[in-house]
Amino acid sequence: MEYVIEMLGIRKEFGSFVANDNITLQLKKGEIHALLGENGAGKSTLMNVLFGLYQPEAGEIKVNGKTVNITDPNVANDLGIGMVHQHFMLVENFTVTENIILGNELTKGGVIDIKDAAKKIHSLSEMYGLAVDPYAKIEDISVGMQQRVEILKTLYRGAEILIFDEPTASLTPQEIVELIQIMKRLIQEGKSIILITHKLKEIMDVSDRVTVIRKGEGIGTVITSETNPNELASLMVGRQVDFTTVKDEANPTDDALVVKNLVVTDYRGVEKVKNLNLTVRKGEILGIAGIDGNGQSELIEAITGLRKTKSGSISINGQDITNKKPRKVTETGVGHIPQDRHKHGLVLDFPIGHNIALQTYYVDPISKNGIMNYGKVSDLAQKIIREYDVRTQGEHTPARALSGGNQQKAIIGREIERNPELLIAALPTRGLDVGAIEFIHQRLIEQRDKGKAVLLLSFELDEVMNVSDRIAVIYDGQIVDTLLPKETTEQELGLLMAGQNTRENVVKQGDKENAE
Repeated sequence: MEYVIEMLGIRKEFGSFVANDNITLQLKKGEIHALLGENGAGKSTLMNVLFGLYQPEAGEIKVNGKTVNITDPNVANDLGIGMVHQHFMLVENFTVTENIILGNELTKGGVIDIKDAAKKIHSLSEMYGLAVDPYAKIEDISVGMQQRVEILKTLYRGAEILIFDEPTASLTPQEIVELIQIMKRLIQEGKSIILITHKLKEIMDVSDRVTVIRKGEGIGTVITSETNPNELASLMVGRQVDFTTVKDEANPTDDALVVKNLVVTDYRGVEKVKNLNLTVRKGEILGIAGIDGNGQSELIEAITGLRKTKSGSISINGQDITNKKPRKVTETGVGHIPQDRHKHGLVLDFPIGHNIALQTYYVDPISKNGIMNYGKVSDLAQKIIREYDVRTQGEHTPARALSGGNQQKAIIGREIERNPELLIAALPTRGLDVGAIEFIHQRLIEQRDKGKAVLLLSFELDEVMNVSDRIAVIYDGQIVDTLLPKETTEQELGLLMAGQNTRENVVKQGDKENAE
């Protein structure tokens, strides 16, 4: 059997914590090999060992049958191993080319040869169907395009083996389809891929084999065509997982959030939200369905005080919060699970326990007369770590040391624990495994059943359909229709999200049939 990568009996420790315990993973040439596990199971740690970011305490790594010692990422690059990280490592005000050649610059007469590098990047982009502009600035391109830049960065350095760490966590459905096509193209060109993901549908669609790890231990490797999502979910979490969201009918009462004629612009003054009207009632979950970039991010930021509005009004339980500062919005009873957990959810260098107290550190009982009670901070942190299964060595661990999914669970626990009147959940299950998704959906429904209002933003149509009581479809900065999940389909939602009024189309079709 020809393996391009063999990780045999790998053990990685952080102090007394064992992140990887005797794990074996073998990658065949020309295959997409999925690495599946819960949040904090040790997947990224294992790949960081392969990429040279961590050194293992035990085990052996072979590349093309030869034992190697990967002491740092430069050694990994020299061995043809490239890694596309979950959180991109790009300089925003640099161009695509400047980012790709960073640390590997070509020079002519002591001057960096940008033109020659850009030609090579354009050629690679064309070869793999990436369609990246070498001269575009990172800050001006979409998240999906930024990911392509990360892929190009590995290819530019000659990678034959590519590691994708949660590559679809921040992508829209269309970008996910495009990424899968790119991965298949890479395989056709002779590359080999290790894919870390929680998304079972993607594993079934794209992978050849799956290695499952649970709590740092290898559970086994299965052939994708011989398994199914239910079996994979059970292997991953160690129990049967229910993929259906069980909930009673909603009993909505008074209006909690009322948005009237809202106009919000971006930093260039371009209107992103256009005379938008929206109401969320107590005792219901309103889901917002839309393709990324249609104003939903600006809408959430305006409601939570992170972005100024141009005109219109926003009220919570009858209290006007238009253009109030984020703390004032929070104090009116708003909880916010942000779309970007690193930018708006966490202080990454703070301990996770202090991050859990970020919304309440200045109020009783955590603070009295301006003095914090660190015992109360610890009590709150331990409660949320326990109840939300945040996998961490302890409350004093820096937030950046946690996996993305565990960072997310800490934020969700922090916001729900405050028992807000309105919970805004923007991409709440991004990067979470199926067990954690099931748990978070139950928490959102519990909030609804307590008579609270929940505003859910998700790019996952099945999530919107399963969890929401009503669905508001956003297109080009406006709510184009509001539907009941049981009275619509993913196809109808998809057409509305693309700007087509499906009900008008049905009427036109009926008129055509009558004419005939």
